[in-house]
Amino acid sequence: MSDFQALDRASQNYNQYGNPDHPEHEAKLSHELIGGAAAFAAAKAYQNHLAANGQPQSHANAKALLAGFAGAFIDREFETKGLNFLDREKAKRHAVEQAEQQVNAGQWQ
Repeated sequence: MSDFQALDRASQNYNQYGNPDHPEHEAKLSHELIGGAAAFAAAKAYQNHLAANGQPQSHANAKALLAGFAGAFIDREFETKGLNFLDREKAKRHAVEQAEQQVNAGQWQ
């Protein structure tokens, strides 16, 4: 899968997660869906961070920032939407994996 396709897929997951009542977005909530939404939200937060603070000092710091942003999104969603039927840690792992794939490819730098 190309970098563009991966980013497009994360964006679709984010939109699908945010609009579950829209007829074209009737997917079941899953670890992959919320993980993809979290990865995209993390990318947006990372871009805002870059605009405010500049580039991180290292690639490892960039990955840590993305993981933190993704984890914060998932924690907030689990707490506010009562997603207890999903495994929070599995969703976080999926989000971090997707976000790291993008930063490793240089997509969000």
